[in-house]
Amino acid sequence: MKKIMFFLICVLALFVAGCSSNEGGGSETQAASESSSEQIVLDLSIPEPEDAKFGITANALKEELEKLTDNQVTIKIHGNNALGGEREVFELMGLGSVDLAVQSAGPMGNWVQEFNAFDLPFLFDSREHVYAVLDGEIGNELNKKFEEATNVKILGWVENGFVATTSNKAINSVEDVEKLKIRVQENEIQIDTWKAFGAEPTPMAWTEVFTALQQGVIDGHSNSLATVKSSKIYEVQDYVAEIEDRFSAAPIAVSTVTLNRLSPEHQEALLQAAKVAVEVGRQANIDKVEEAREFLLSEGNTITQPDKESFKAKVEPVYEKWAPILGEEFIEKIRNTSY
Repeated sequence: MKKIMFFLICVLALFVAGCSSNEGGGSETQAASESSSEQIVLDLSIPEPEDAKFGITANALKEELEKLTDNQVTIKIHGNNALGGEREVFELMGLGSVDLAVQSAGPMGNWVQEFNAFDLPFLFDSREHVYAVLDGEIGNELNKKFEEATNVKILGWVENGFVATTSNKAINSVEDVEKLKIRVQENEIQIDTWKAFGAEPTPMAWTEVFTALQQGVIDGHSNSLATVKSSKIYEVQDYVAEIEDRFSAAPIAVSTVTLNRLSPEHQEALLQAAKVAVEVGRQANIDKVEEAREFLLSEGNTITQPDKESFKAKVEPVYEKWAPILGEEFIEKIRNTSY
């Protein structure tokens, strides 16, 4: 009897152990399956609303990435600097706290000095010239330096485009900006440029510009036509001059921390998706500028094409100061880039 009882207990113990083993194995398999099927969501920052040019770029990147990864990787777009200002976002990307961004190149000179050359007046002849530089050897070298300095990889370049200047009077030549208080970014090259033009450059945060124009604290500011429309500057300024003294480039960028977390297949998909987003984003700005021009004219704004040569004749002091700092050979290499 004792032997029978012992035998039954052993059988029961083996049965319970077997069930536990099967349940554990099933749970592990299920967990692994859920993990492998879980969609990866990457956070992307833009400084504008989603319907603006950078939002269009970001959505193109998102849609192409989802298509290439069979929806295994997607992007959540955060508009209007919701994740932080542009410099802060670059810093957060370096830490891996923000995954992606489409935003102005303005802060990039804080890490790689050569990026400040993009603020030099009339450095570029045309949009084609800009992209011959950014898509070529010079751009590749700058991208590499930036990645080494920040842990942020540039996937491609889009744009804010050439800037125009809004004002409270018509600007047809450099003489017309004499003594005008023009808002500039907190950027020494921009300050020196407007001083050379004979104006009174006034550094100011973007969030203060509309009210400052409305109250007459400043007389004008520089920005793309698309931003003049989207920010409603036309409500407080009647004149726009397409001086186009500088070009504002914008990178599509990814944190290398994020990139290294992705599988090789997903990394390649992101790189390929960025190529599509670059083409979409460049065209988006061209379209938005044309839309803005028509809109501003319909709102009663006067748009002038000033005598650029009169402005160019004033900028020699800017180059005399900054060429030795940024590198005279580097600047000449940009100027001589064929396109």
